[in-house]
Amino acid sequence: MPEFDLLVVGGGPGGYVAAIRAAQRGLRVGLVEKERPGGVCLNWGCIPTKAMLRSAEVYHTVRAAADFGVHADNVRFDFAAVRQRKDGIVKELTDGVAGLLKANGVTVIEGHARFTAPTTVEVHEVGPSPIFEGGPRYAAAPTTAIRQVSATDVIIATGSVPALLPIPGAELPGVITSDGAFGLTEVPKRLAIIGGSAVGAEWASLFATFGSEVTVVEMQDRLVPLEDKEIGVALGRSFGKRGITVLTGSTVTAVAQATGALRVTVGGPQARELDADVVLVGVGRRPNTAELGLDIAGITTDARGFIPVDEQLRTGVEHVYAIGDVTGKALLAHVASHQGLTAADVIAGHDAHIDYTVIPAATFTHPEIASVGLTEDAARAAGHQVLTAKFPFAALGRAKTFGETEGFVKIVAGQRHREVLGVHIIGPSASDLITEGALAISLEATLDELAETIHAHPTLGEIGMETALAGLGLPVHIAPPRKRPGAAS
Repeated sequence: MPEFDLLVVGGGPGGYVAAIRAAQRGLRVGLVEKERPGGVCLNWGCIPTKAMLRSAEVYHTVRAAADFGVHADNVRFDFAAVRQRKDGIVKELTDGVAGLLKANGVTVIEGHARFTAPTTVEVHEVGPSPIFEGGPRYAAAPTTAIRQVSATDVIIATGSVPALLPIPGAELPGVITSDGAFGLTEVPKRLAIIGGSAVGAEWASLFATFGSEVTVVEMQDRLVPLEDKEIGVALGRSFGKRGITVLTGSTVTAVAQATGALRVTVGGPQARELDADVVLVGVGRRPNTAELGLDIAGITTDARGFIPVDEQLRTGVEHVYAIGDVTGKALLAHVASHQGLTAADVIAGHDAHIDYTVIPAATFTHPEIASVGLTEDAARAAGHQVLTAKFPFAALGRAKTFGETEGFVKIVAGQRHREVLGVHIIGPSASDLITEGALAISLEATLDELAETIHAHPTLGEIGMETALAGLGLPVHIAPPRKRPGAAS
């Protein structure tokens, strides 16, 4: 008789959600976790970075207080206090997750799981990390097996870790990943960031606000290259205004120790050497499957190390499921959570599946970025005849009262039926505004339906309606498009 109906390996935003849902469905659930509950998102990603970015945002706002008729003298920040606030938020949330697991009757087993059969694992002790104070991130290799656990079904939810670059000097002190950035006890005077996607762009925005001299090196022709082209161009322009140096179409070929600095060699059309106190590598993530014993369980991975799954999160091994970053589907916490809910429901006997066609994403730079659906280029490549509409925050009353008028909303729609295919935002509260776009695509809404929906005024949210009106050729709060010479009236 297996000890559990379901064993979840990993307690991140996919694993703990799956465990809770399965317990709510009446299953006996165990969860193996070697660190604090909450995974990368709560401990080393979403939450701690947003806590620090909020501190940077407050610092920026207070420094600009005179623009609002408020005078604040001798404004300064305390980086130790910024980190302390971050740690407090992380502890509160991870303790909250632990409490939720307990309240739902989930048995939490501390340690590192290693398969001995498809639905049986040994749990090993792990040592604390010598690098981080907040918990055993990158803990020492598992040692003594402390117990064996079996279950009818198993979910692998072990997440991902930052990818490393195979370049000379990558191992030098001062060359860090996004995890290592949390170990910094002071703001670096000069910071070089390798990679201008979401991770690199967020750290660039954060440390530039705190006074670092920041250089971002991005291999593609623009920042955040997975976003719509206009969004990446706009962010590059915004970073330039803030004094952040952006080198696109470029790569870092080596890092070397120099006198009092790290010498970074940049290749490409903007080739140069630059000195930095810290080099942050933010070029992606790799699945965290080391020492899980996947081969013993018969679980195969693809060429990149991710575990292939079907729409119900089944692996190629019966009774073994995988969710979250290890699947390589979309490395986002909210995707992992939905995968966890789906897998738990399937295991409990429900006919559930996950749809990846509508996945919102947000990047918490200043200004924020958020998107859902197809970019303009992707829509055209998919064969759509498209029309696009844009509306600037500068024409929005609420944005003016906020003092945040940079950016715009762009909607990509089908030309014939005007159905919403994609929504792309750069500007204030983009991460909150994108939900309307996701709902519009899910419900197959059209520009007409968005335009006819009464939005509260004055709000940032009404920019969705204003953009739809622009797309219909009926803008109210921006000038109408110019008619081409000779066009019919």
